[in-house]
Amino acid sequence: MITDGFSVIAIVAIIISYLLGSIPMGLILTKLMGKGDLRQVGSGNIGATNVMRVGGLRAAALTWVLDMAKAIAAVLIGIAVGGTAFGAWCGFAAIVGHCYPVWLRFRGGKGISSLFGVLLSVSPLAFITCGVEWLIVALTSGYSSLGAVVAFCLMPVLGFVIDVQVGWPFLAIALLCLWRHRSNIGRLIHGTESKIEWKWKK
Repeated sequence: MITDGFSVIAIVAIIISYLLGSIPMGLILTKLMGKGDLRQVGSGNIGATNVMRVGGLRAAALTWVLDMAKAIAAVLIGIAVGGTAFGAWCGFAAIVGHCYPVWLRFRGGKGISSLFGVLLSVSPLAFITCGVEWLIVALTSGYSSLGAVVAFCLMPVLGFVIDVQVGWPFLAIALLCLWRHRSNIGRLIHGTESKIEWKWKK
């Protein structure tokens, strides 16, 4: 009965985590700013990078923080229910929600900001490692997506170093985010990827 009870609670935690991740923070924020429907401008993506194109760096930073926060909330729920590894799986569910939100017909962002929320709540050291890596690669190359791809490859390695049970959800997150960035990877390979436009406000 205890096992059955935990299974029900765990399923509920996963569903809540997915729904948290599904909240389109960038879309909501840009609409509140009067910038229109984020899906109809720039790249059409609802993530922080596209928010910066239409709302500036401050709006993008706020979107990034909010997207991190919803992943952090999901991980904390999971940790409370079943420990760190289950918390990481709840973080994965939140990122699935961010990438495939039920509210937007499963057309969402690419998961990078929510990924950093998972990293921060599971392992601050892993968060710092991937954050420094992203900054170095993005600033030196000018490609945010390149820094993200390197972070995706680094994340499961860090996860398995932390704990084998944490490594598996970290690997799942990395594979999902790599899949969501497949078009960026193709453009990087062909030299047609757009570089970062640092705009404080618009």
